[in-house]
Amino acid sequence: MNRKLFVPLLFLMVACFAPAQIVTPSTDVLGAHLNYGRGCTACHAPHSGALGNGNAKFAQSQASSVPLWGQDSSSLYGKAILSDGGKYVEVLPTSMAATTPDVNGVLTCLTCHDGNYAHGAMMKNKVYEELPSSYGSGAVPTLLGNTGGGAGSYVSEHPVGLSASVSCGGTQNWDCANVRGVISMKGPASSRFVSNYGFFVKLSAYNGKAVITCTTCHDQHVMNVVKVGDGSSSGLPAGNYVTMFFLRGPYNPADSNTGSNQTAQFCRQCHGNLSNEMNGSTAGTVF
Repeated sequence: MNRKLFVPLLFLMVACFAPAQIVTPSTDVLGAHLNYGRGCTACHAPHSGALGNGNAKFAQSQASSVPLWGQDSSSLYGKAILSDGGKYVEVLPTSMAATTPDVNGVLTCLTCHDGNYAHGAMMKNKVYEELPSSYGSGAVPTLLGNTGGGAGSYVSEHPVGLSASVSCGGTQNWDCANVRGVISMKGPASSRFVSNYGFFVKLSAYNGKAVITCTTCHDQHVMNVVKVGDGSSSGLPAGNYVTMFFLRGPYNPADSNTGSNQTAQFCRQCHGNLSNEMNGSTAGTVF
């Protein structure tokens, strides 16, 4: 081969197979959770919990013990949420002091993202600091239980909570192993999937089950980027990958490549029966 042609051809091959990575994001990784400049204190209060943020309906001494939570979650205590057409029922904790994973993983999220029971608990442009005039003027697009069909229904939402779990084996799951609620992706197909994409989701162990919470799929502190480091269990090259919606793994439906399967790969982390690896395809992750 002509040496002059070899170098640009090699460069073209590398470019074709290189994953869709990004350099350091130009916007703050907290994204929408900057809350028009309010930042961390939109959810957390350095002192006195919800009382410190002026958002408590009544004194909740235990609230500040859970990530210095600065919002009032009392409207949600003990509420039953039906999801996935009513197949799953999650009865929310009756206190922020409960030790179950649905406190930090579900209850705290719904403090702001519920449009049914706790819509009055959201921040309503009444704060003490000086903020931009636009603060609080935009509608929150993720009011679960009130997403266009009227308040009161969670049946169209993805199941979360102590009864929503990921299992191993059989025709509907990965060939993984569950040890006291911790999923190990060590089967022939599941380990190949980790090599092709990774396992970014964060399941919670409860009573020997690996249960799904809001924070299983979402990292509420990082909206637009996923960092894959050297030595990661993911087989993807180290670097920063585009994501959206605070999702924990590479997920970019805006990818210009119409053959990209990265968004499907994210969902397949739990839905193994829908994966390439469990269905005999050798396709990896395409960006």
